[in-house]
Amino acid sequence: MTEARPGKLRFLPLALIAAGMAAVFLSGLHRHLSWEALRDGRFALLDFVAANPVAAPAAYVLAYVCVTAFSLPGAAAMTLAGGFLFGTLAGGALAVVGATIGATTVFAAARTALGDRLRLRAGGMLARIEEGFRRDAASYLLFLRLVPAFPFFVVNIAAALLGARPGVFVATTLVGIVPGTFVFASIGAGLGSVFDAGARPDLSVALSWPVLGPLLGLGLLALLPVAWRRIAGRA
Repeated sequence: MTEARPGKLRFLPLALIAAGMAAVFLSGLHRHLSWEALRDGRFALLDFVAANPVAAPAAYVLAYVCVTAFSLPGAAAMTLAGGFLFGTLAGGALAVVGATIGATTVFAAARTALGDRLRLRAGGMLARIEEGFRRDAASYLLFLRLVPAFPFFVVNIAAALLGARPGVFVATTLVGIVPGTFVFASIGAGLGSVFDAGARPDLSVALSWPVLGPLLGLGLLALLPVAWRRIAGRA
């Protein structure tokens, strides 16, 4: 009995995340994660930020952590809100901190609950994949963070299951999400005039080639050590 209890407790962090996700969707709170909600409540939010210079950034980071940890479809709206409420630099920095903490929470929960059990069931196959991934985990994770080819939460869980070291995961997440986050924060910083004109924010600029091109280039640079190791190994 005493040996089974720790085994069950390892699922507790993942269960808490799932419960929080369900509570958010059942309560309808996820509907507030949109630019329309930001538009309608912008004056109240700006007043709150002006009256609470310390509590407001802390509350924003906490909200971003919850959005990321619960894998809610509102990260873009949250980043826009950060730029609108705090400016490009401060808003982008706060969003990076919140997203990194939230991603690390999911990573740690998945690593604790699923990592060892999946390794035992998969056997040697996963061990070989894990060995290759861990050797170049920094390059792979930095590429996946810079190039938004896969959903954010999928990368969090995959990194945990493939045995990425926590330090590598945190560092690559923190660095890799900076460019894209600040692009969205800069768009958010200009939302005041967009709202005044009764228009919708143009997010296509964040998906345009002048933005995605440099991100793809940085991602390929991150993979250069992997390519060099493969070439050197064959030589």
